Formats: sequence, structure tokens, C-alpha cells
Amino acid sequence: MFRALYRTVLGPDRTRVLARPLGRLRVPVHAGLIIYAAVWGIVASAGYVRQQDSDGWWVVLFLSTVLPYVLLIRSPLLAWRLAALSFYPVALLCAGEGAGAFQYWTAIPLLVAVAAFYSRPIVITATVISAVLVAVTERQAADLALFAPMLATVVYLLGARGRAERELEEERDAKAALEERARIAREMHDVVAHHMSMVVVRCETAPYRLKGLSDETQQEFAELGEAAREAITDMQRLLGVLRTNGDAPQRAPQPGISRIPELVRPGDEAEVDVDDVPEAVGLTAYRIVQEALTNATRHAPGAAASVHVRRDGDRLDVLVRNTAGGPSRGGGSGQGLVGMRERVAVHGGTLTVKSTEDGGFVVRARIPLGDK
Repeated sequence: MFRALYRTVLGPDRTRVLARPLGRLRVPVHAGLIIYAAVWGIVASAGYVRQQDSDGWWVVLFLSTVLPYVLLIRSPLLAWRLAALSFYPVALLCAGEGAGAFQYWTAIPLLVAVAAFYSRPIVITATVISAVLVAVTERQAADLALFAPMLATVVYLLGARGRAERELEEERDAKAALEERARIAREMHDVVAHHMSMVVVRCETAPYRLKGLSDETQQEFAELGEAAREAITDMQRLLGVLRTNGDAPQRAPQPGISRIPELVRPGDEAEVDVDDVPEAVGLTAYRIVQEALTNATRHAPGAAASVHVRRDGDRLDVLVRNTAGGPSRGGGSGQGLVGMRERVAVHGGTLTVKSTEDGGFVVRARIPLGDK
């Protein structure tokens, strides 16, 4: 109980869910709610000014009504906290003006937002506090205090499906990220194993390539070669752990930046102005282009696509753009963007994905090249 009270009144709020389901309606809906609050604020302020010997407190009255709605799109719980904190002081200012009823109708959308998106303990705690505040400030309107729990219960039940879907989506994203990390590790095995094999070969051939080596130096090369060989064996064992059931070992070498033009369809544009990049970076660039073009084919059939890969200072700039196309064919796992972000994150790079004004799509990755 005390934990729920703390989370509701004082605890940190990491929920940023209100803007997500609204999508493109975010701005007009938020503007409408602010106008709703402003109207009530003007009504209350005008009533306060009409009182005898009124002073400048009407400004506080107006702001305490509007500010929670300004914060609503960022955090419904934070907006409700601000409204609850000012509930009783505003009631004192509005004495004789139906304070409880006025504040109830200004605070009810905030409680509805909390009930729609937050967990049950927070909803129950916020509802009880709201009902108590209404009952204390407007003793003559007990029906308002009873209506708040009823409304919050209905809204909470209606929002339960949305909460479950969001939790399921978060779990899918987390699972997809883990699977993609395992896939990246399997692919990176070939890249790292190649370098380690070169270390083994150079260590074993050093006595024959370099004349006049002492016995101690030859022994040192032999031990280094043995350590590198053991490292390769350990990596192969790790690869077996990462390989999921039914995955066959990959025999073909991993693709690199030189094979990116092979991904582009005839007639589309492909420009690769760099070829000397680390193998791991080249593999990441290849996979990003592959996924971006696959998404374009699947979700914008018939669209024209272009691929540009170039060096930009100490980073590799990968840009894939497609125009608007036909209706989406659907399909796919829906986790392609998750995979691209994981691959870029391995190198400490950035990924930008956005739609264009002409209805197309742009994927841009900037990948550090390291010391290469």
C-alpha cells in the first residue's frame, strides 16, 4: 500500500505512453485539452475577480488550471500530481464559487489519462486521493466523489487491452534484440576468426620468414600462436552456444561492402565510394542496406531505391532512400528496425529512420571506422 502511495505521489514516472497511441493526432488533441483547461481557467478567474476586494491571485488560479494540461502529453501522472497539489488551495480561493465542482471537471480528464495508461495500484491510489479531495472541498456534492471511482474503473478496464498489447510489444522488441545480438555474434565470429587465423599463421611462419631469431623469440612466437589457436577453439564453442536449434553452421564467407551493389535491382541507383573499411563495419553496412531494400520491396512495391555509401571523416555514411510505392504487401517479422539499431550500436554509431515528404522512406546509418 505504502509503495503504491509513494509511486503515485512521489515516485519517478518513466511512462511516456500518451503521445504514442495518439500518433499524428497528438498536436490537435493536446491543443484541444489545453483549450478545455483554459476555458475553465477563464471561468474560474472571472468568478474570482467578481468577488469583492479581489487581488492578483486570479493569475495563480488560472495557471494552476492550465499548467497540468501542458504537462499532460509528457506525463499524465505528473499532470495529475500538479492538479492534486493545487486542489485544496484553489478551493480556498474559489470559496463560494462551487470550488469542488469546478475543480472536479477540470481534473477529471487528468484522472482518466492516469486510469487509461498506468498500473492498477497507481490508478487505485490516484482515484482514492481524487475522491477524497472532491469530498473535502465540496461536501454538498457527494455524487461527484462517487463518480470518480466509477469512471476510473471503467476507463482502466477499457485500457487494459492497450496496456497488455504494449507490454507484449515491449517483450517482442526485447526478444528480437536478443536474437539479433546472437545473430550478430555468430556473423562476427567469421570476421574475428579470420584475424586470429592470420595471427596463428604469422606466428608459426615467423622463424622461417625472419632470420636470426633467438630461441627465446621463437618460443615466444610459438606460445602466441598456440594462444591464438586456443582462442579460435573457444570462439567456436561459444558459437555453438549462440546457435539456436535448427541453425546450421554457415560455411560461406560473410559479405562485405564490396557486395552491396549486388543487392540493388537493375535500374536503381547504387553508389559505393569506399572499399577500405574494417570487415566488421563492411558486414554491418551490407546488412543495413539489405534490410532497408527488403523493407522497401515489401512495404512500397514498385518504388525506386537508391543506395549511397561513402566515407565522412572518421565514419562510414550509409544512406538508403526509396520513393513512394504501391500498397504494402505486409509480411516480415516487424523487427527489422530493431536489428539495424542493434548492429549500428555494436560500433557506437547512429541510425536514423524517417519518412519523406513525398511518401518515401530514408534509412541512414553513420558507423565509426575506428583506426582503419
